Amino acid sequence: MGFYKRPQKPVDEQAEISRIKLPRGAETFGVVEQRLGGSRMRVRCLDGKTRICRIPGRLKRTLWVREGDIIIVEPWELGGDGKGDVMFKYTKAQTGWLHRKGYLSMLASSSEF
Repeated sequence: MGFYKRPQKPVDEQAEISRIKLPRGAETFGVVEQRLGGSRMRVRCLDGKTRICRIPGRLKRTLWVREGDIIIVEPWELGGDGKGDVMFKYTKAQTGWLHRKGYLSMLASSSEF
């Protein structure tokens, strides 16, 4: 017996970008370098540190992250230099907007990314 498969909404890359979530407080931008398994990944953050980040339980089923994705990372209070949580993932259209507005200028100038 099969399940009813709902039709997926078409992805519109050129959709108008009304509001984009930006990092607040201790949060920073990051780029996924490597997926490690168990909802963990190695992320290079724009503050120059490499962190092992995890996807919190409330986002595990809804947030699918691949290598090269731009994300928002919240460092942990204890061990914040080495560990953190993934808070948000940007789409391609949102990433393009961030590049145009200069939020990821450090990313473009750095050869490490």
